[in-house]
Amino acid sequence: MIEPKKPDTAPPLRAADKIRETAKELFYRDGIRAVGVDEIVAKAGATKPSLYRTYKSKDELAAAVLREGADTFWSRFDAAVAEHPGDPRAQVLAYLEGLAQRAVQDDYRGCPLSNAAVEYPERGHLARATAQEHKADLRERLRGMATEMGADDANGLADALLLLIEGAFLTSQLFDEDRPTAEVARAAAKLIDAYLA
Repeated sequence: MIEPKKPDTAPPLRAADKIRETAKELFYRDGIRAVGVDEIVAKAGATKPSLYRTYKSKDELAAAVLREGADTFWSRFDAAVAEHPGDPRAQVLAYLEGLAQRAVQDDYRGCPLSNAAVEYPERGHLARATAQEHKADLRERLRGMATEMGADDANGLADALLLLIEGAFLTSQLFDEDRPTAEVARAAAKLIDAYLA
């Protein structure tokens, strides 16, 4: 006997959620500046008034999408930390191994927050400020981890790791095949060892 198909129990997305999800996809694929409000609402099947009821401007929508991107980053980072309790070296390397795997996907375009900082060079722009806040949090987290590793120059190691991470985000977009990002965890291991020597 064939069982009847169970109804989908997930509630339908609200207009604001559809708009945010659509904007996230378009901003990541095409860039924030390149995507207009008309395109977002058309693809979301929504209206401009429904967008502006939730977000006062496209910039506020972009900031909301970027905050969600930061949450996604931290969930991945924290999962790597949880895999290796008390071992910050292994935690960083686990995160970078996951990054290397994601970076070879055809639709991978690096970090949406890094991309936004490049798109918006104007100091104080909401998208740029959101990206800067996230990157400052990451820098502080890496400093704490470098201290836990016993690095004599914890700030130097943290900054070197941050440069490596940001380089991985960028180079994943520069090469269609044979991406250098595959080396990011191995390079980080050698970098960490050099700072701990």
